[in-house]
Amino acid sequence: MTASGNTVLDAFLTLVAERGYGEVTLRDVAAAADLGLADLYRLYPDKTALVAGMMARVDATVLAGTPREIDPEETARDRLFDVMMRRYDALKPHREAIRSIVRAARRDPLLALALAPSMRRSMAAMLEAAGLSSEGISGAVRQNGLLAIHTAVSRVFLGDDSADLSKTMAALDGRLKTAERWIQVFEKSRISRAPSASEPSTG
Repeated sequence: MTASGNTVLDAFLTLVAERGYGEVTLRDVAAAADLGLADLYRLYPDKTALVAGMMARVDATVLAGTPREIDPEETARDRLFDVMMRRYDALKPHREAIRSIVRAARRDPLLALALAPSMRRSMAAMLEAAGLSSEGISGAVRQNGLLAIHTAVSRVFLGDDSADLSKTMAALDGRLKTAERWIQVFEKSRISRAPSASEPSTG
């Protein structure tokens, strides 16, 4: 991301934290970033693009801290826990702005719909950072599952006033453990329904 892009995002997040998402205009952001409106428009044509840019920057921060090699001693749940906590750490400085954006999306279904593709891309990036595929049907299921977990944990995160985000960690750990148990039940059920080698084939 260019220096001007980062400056714009920082200006946008500061304004949203101070005034609220609905009260901030592109002209406000341009002025705060010391850019002309046309220059801002080339970078971010609307506020949805600014939010998407913020999420992409967080994704990049998380991915930059991801080890190149997967530790064989870590489980998929351990890796996903680490990735998502790094995401919340990256979001923490902008929590007031995020609260405002979340409130606006709850009131405006069109805004929530416009942000959905960016959120799914973020979840796909988090899965890949944890060494889990985000491709195909199984990847789409993982994306939806992680998005549901993130949505639930975000409610805790936005109100977590602990210095180390301990409440967020506990909520994330609990959700991931529950998801892991359901996956294990599903896998056992799938294996038990699979025909054994001695059973005749019907096709």
